[in-house]
Amino acid sequence: MSLVSPTNFLSSLRFAIQGVRHVFKHERNFRIHTIFALFALFLAVLLRISITQWLFVITAIASVLVLEIVNSIFERLLDLVQPRAHHYVAAIKDLMAAAVVVASISALAVGLIIFLPLIILRLT
Repeated sequence: MSLVSPTNFLSSLRFAIQGVRHVFKHERNFRIHTIFALFALFLAVLLRISITQWLFVITAIASVLVLEIVNSIFERLLDLVQPRAHHYVAAIKDLMAAAVVVASISALAVGLIIFLPLIILRLT
């Protein structure tokens, strides 16, 4: 007997894809981050970055997108519980937004460190 049946795995995968569709459809910031992620992936292919650089780029992209999803989850949960009525709710939402901003700035730094020297090298 296998630990995970193919049917259960496919059902779980379908639910996950529905979640990605939902966040893409309803969250403007997720769409913006996705556009930047696609641009970074395009640059990575164009500039033929190393395997190690790919790992950093993918980790940076995943961090931002995952935190954006977690931020959306927290916002929805908090709106169900106490829609901005308590100062803790506002603080939690602000902290989650701050986490996304920190990840985004870090991802930008990773992108600049990896791509800028390669772009400068190509232009000279």
